[in-house]
Amino acid sequence: MEWFKDYWWIILIILIGIFINTIKALNKLNYKSYLEKKKGIKPIPYNDDEDDDWPANPPHNHP
Repeated sequence: MEWFKDYWWIILIILIGIFINTIKALNKLNYKSYLEKKKGIKPIPYNDDEDDDWPANPPHNHP
């Protein structure tokens, strides 16, 4: 770990560069068109209630 004491600033510059490039890439994403496309997709119906082990009305623990 002796090299880390001498070159910590290089590692810090590399991490900051990765962080800045990630932010730039995320800002280029066009999430509005994704949300517009998603509105036309119908959700998959959930018809698998036989395996549902949750009770219909959970018991209330009142003192």
